[in-house]
Amino acid sequence: MSADGQGTNHWFDDEAGPVVRPYAMTRGRTTSAAQHRLDLIAVVVTKPHADEAEADVTLSPEHVDIVGLCRGTPQSVAELAAELDLPVGVVRVLVGDLVDSELVHVNRPVPPAELPDENILRDVINGLRAL
Repeated sequence: MSADGQGTNHWFDDEAGPVVRPYAMTRGRTTSAAQHRLDLIAVVVTKPHADEAEADVTLSPEHVDIVGLCRGTPQSVAELAAELDLPVGVVRVLVGDLVDSELVHVNRPVPPAELPDENILRDVINGLRAL
């Protein structure tokens, strides 16, 4: 009972609806095996057999939502977090679970250090033009 004599329900917010803590969605985990490789612009793509995700009882509704969002169009981790209104850390853990389950794969961006130097590309183009 609250001070005013009325019972309060801490699991429900009139404006937000039911409140579920982010760590409940990840079962208390803050990392996954693949998390260190999932930055904000990593693109999540469903695998062909991901249509079975809805029937998999081991997946949470959030896992199924991620697979559904990526089925039509590959989505970045940041886009998934925004679309699902979840913290990025939670989405990273959930995507890591889906990678482990082989329902999605992640295309990681090329690190800037591995991109070819612009001057080298310009020299190659100039060399090709000279032929």
